[in-house]
Amino acid sequence: MANNRNPQAPNDLKLDVSSDVANGTYSNLAIISHSPSEIILDFAQMLPGTPNATVRSRVIMNPIHAKRLLAALNDNLQKFEHNFGPIVEPKAPVNTDTVPYDILGKA
Repeated sequence: MANNRNPQAPNDLKLDVSSDVANGTYSNLAIISHSPSEIILDFAQMLPGTPNATVRSRVIMNPIHAKRLLAALNDNLQKFEHNFGPIVEPKAPVNTDTVPYDILGKA
């Protein structure tokens, strides 16, 4: 049986995603570290008013893949901003003391 797929064509890639992975993992904090041969991305979740963050996912990749990820992320952010407008970062962190309690989930 002949394989007519071009392994270089990105549209031919088929991904199998299990239901637990398909739901995704929320992260509001990323920690990046490295060794001479690996880049480690820890995606964590930190709740307001708590001193600790919980790592929800760790991705380990080689530096070449990390550089490709950086380029792909930059490309996608440019496309996002082209379609939806600029992403504006806040000038200062949100002060949780001034945010209403019901927004923070503190009733």
